[in-house]
Order: sequence, then structure tokens, then C-alpha cells
Amino acid sequence: MLKAEDEIRMGKNLPKNAALRPSLQRGIQKMPNLVLNRLKTHRTLLTAAANNGPKEGGRPPRIPMVMNASPQRAENRISGRMPPCETVVEWLDPDVDSGVGTGKSRISRFTGASGVTEWHVTLILNGGEPDPVGTLENLWLEALERAGISPESTVMRRVFCSDVLNQFPQLSDFVNAHPGAFSTIGQAPLTGGKMALWSYHVHDPQGVLENKGGGSRYSLTRGSLVHHWITGLCEPSDEDVFSQTNGVLAQHEQWMADHHMTLAENVVRTWWFVRNIDGNYQGLVDARRTHFSNNGLTEKTHYIASTGIDGEHPTPTVDISLDSYAISGLLQAQIEYLNAPEHLGPTHRYGVTFERATAVSYADRRHVFISGTASIDPAGNIVHPGDVIRQFDRALENISALLATANASFADLAMILVYLRDSEDSTKICDRIHQLLDHLPVIFLHAPVCRPGWLVEVEGIAIVATHRPELPDF
Repeated sequence: MLKAEDEIRMGKNLPKNAALRPSLQRGIQKMPNLVLNRLKTHRTLLTAAANNGPKEGGRPPRIPMVMNASPQRAENRISGRMPPCETVVEWLDPDVDSGVGTGKSRISRFTGASGVTEWHVTLILNGGEPDPVGTLENLWLEALERAGISPESTVMRRVFCSDVLNQFPQLSDFVNAHPGAFSTIGQAPLTGGKMALWSYHVHDPQGVLENKGGGSRYSLTRGSLVHHWITGLCEPSDEDVFSQTNGVLAQHEQWMADHHMTLAENVVRTWWFVRNIDGNYQGLVDARRTHFSNNGLTEKTHYIASTGIDGEHPTPTVDISLDSYAISGLLQAQIEYLNAPEHLGPTHRYGVTFERATAVSYADRRHVFISGTASIDPAGNIVHPGDVIRQFDRALENISALLATANASFADLAMILVYLRDSEDSTKICDRIHQLLDHLPVIFLHAPVCRPGWLVEVEGIAIVATHRPELPDF
């Protein structure tokens, strides 16, 4: 009889119609025992919680935070020691309570040899809250407190809204009350209430973070490097998407120049949000291609890791908006553009201009930014038309191949976002990802992909331990 971890490794305990593609099967077989132990431990906790029955008042029992599963890591938890150079995924209570509503939060943590810690936090409201915005903030603060994260460590927050035009004005206090960049986008969460949140945090044991700005412009100084976040960049007008995109890119280029950076040398990651992507995506593609070419970004040089996805800006006359992450002082030796040509070919082959993934390395860690990835083959064709489960598996297979080029695996993922064209597919994909990657902070969103035939798209961030003392510290 197979043990639970063997079942996970061999792909057992899955529905009959959920067969894995061979390369994805091999990726799961290679999962380190750390991940398998986490999955097994979480399954045990869920079983124990169910057996204990509800607490007083009918609320389900809380599932305690699990920082690690092995005896050595349990000893580290008791003593306060954490193993260096390792991604540690922490399980927070699925049900956090603000007094007026509940939500589900997951947190990943990476602490490198330098002692600097990064967290990615996802929070999804359960639904039925009379005050979704107030509930979101209270639950977020509670989740941070339970994980030992100071709100002052916040670098970036993105809030996903079911009705962004009405919900955005209510978010102003939440925006101003805490540091970091803030992004708001109309993409309805699919597995909970009206709002969801992704936040990113950094803690340096050597002292307080040196930062500047907030809201739509935020800069974080880390030694010789400055990390810049720009959010919600747009060009409100009655012009078409091609013209709006040109306006956004001109603003972006000017901001970069004002901070002694260029598009080609310093921008690491972009997110393009397109209202009615089925009708407007081509305008983005055409304007971006021309602008990139004029700035030295071609198929012979490189592009930028990116997601282009359906999403509504809070301003009704904005059809396209941009979130951007750039690093000033970035060395050429730090950055690598990742490809897995046996799985998915260069984007220029089918007329678009972005990198599949980009890795940025530091002295003790490597950040891997996975662009929005769908079920695509090396020629740019849609694989498994009409079958959302098989498309999802192929997207994961492609991501696995990209991660491998950076000496990473699914175990190194810190968070993912899953975009679905049809909200009716959310239950199937949610079940599927919990079968395969249940340790991950994840948010499921209703957001059509750039081609109608693509039913699902996935993006993510991985963090990998490295030892490259010749590079700047993070």
C-alpha cells in the first residue's frame, strides 16, 4: 500500500480523468521530500480538524500554522532558528476572523544566508461581508500578525476587485495607511468573496527598510540597488488602445529616464491589464512592438517578462494600464532571460514581444519571474483546445520547464496567480491545483487570456537559494 507521500510522488489519488502529462509527472516525481512532507502534514492537520468537530459557536476548528514538517525543522521552530538559504512555506489558519468576516490566507517565506526575509501573502475573502474593504484590511493585518510580519515591511499590495468602479473609492484609507506600492485591478476572485489581495514583504535584520513614495510609485533601496514599483500607469482618453498604449509607454519611458534607467537595461517585469482583451489586445501588441524596437528590444536582444491579461482600471475611460517593476543599478551579470524551446517557443514567432521568464540573481538568492503562461507548443499553437484541465496541466508543464532552466522547481515557487476565462471552470482548476501544488499561495481570478482558445493562464514567482558573493546583496 502506498503511503500518502508516495501517492503524491506517483500521481496517485487523482481522478481518472486527471491524467498527468509525462513531463509534469516527472516533475512531481522529482519533488523534494520537503514539499511532500508539507503536503502530507497539511493533509493530516485537515483530517484532525475534521475529526475534532466544530468549536463553540459552530465555527470550524483552527488549523495551526505549520512552518515545517520534519523533526529538525520542528526543533528550529521551537528554538526560533530557521534554516538558511531555503524557501519555507508557512501554513496560516485557513479561516482568519476580523469579527465581521472571514477569509483564507497563505504565506510563503524565504530567508537567505544574509538573513533578509521575503514573504508573499495571498488573502481571499470568504464572502458575505457587509464591509469587504474593512474586512480585507483587518484580515490582512491579522494574517501578518500571526506570521510575525510587520506591516512596515510591505513593499507591494495588489487588490483584485469584483466591481472595481465602486470598490476602488473605498480603498483610499487602506492605500494610505501602509507603505509600499498599491495596485487595484478589476479581476473578480473566483474562490471566495468580492476581493482578494496579494502582498509582498521584505525584512532586513540589519535595520529599517530605506524606502520612498507609496501608492502608485514606490522605491526601495537595497545597498547599491534601488527597486522601483510603478502601478496603475494609464492614459485616460477616448482614443483607441493603440494610442493609449503609446501614451502609457511614453510616460513609462520618461519616468525611467528621470530615474537614470532605460527600458532595455532595468525593467524586469510588467503587467498589462486590458479592458475587453478580446477586442483590444492587438492594439497593445502593435504599439508595444514598435516602442520596443525603438528602444533596442528585439528578437536579437531581449524583451521583458510580462503578463497581458483582461482587467479593468478604476477609471472607465482607461482601456489599458501598466504595472512595472524595475531595478536601478542592475548588473548585466545578474539578469538571465529564460527559454524552454522544446516546450514553448519564442514569442516573436507569433507576433508578440515578451520574455517567457526572467531570473535576477543576488549574492544569496535568485528571483525567477514567470510570465503569464498558457497551454502552448513551440510553434505558438494552442494545445488541448476546449479542455481546461489538460490546458492547465500543459501550462504547468511549460512552467516546470522554464523553472528548470533556472535550477528551480515547483518547490521554489513563492506564489502564483491563475487566470480563467470561464468562471464555471474555477472549481475544477481549484481542485486540480490543490491536488498538485497545495502548498502554494494562490489566487484564482476571472480574467480572459489574450486568445479566446486559451481557457487558463498561470504566472508566478520563484525564489532559489544561491551562493554568488560577486553579486550585490538583495
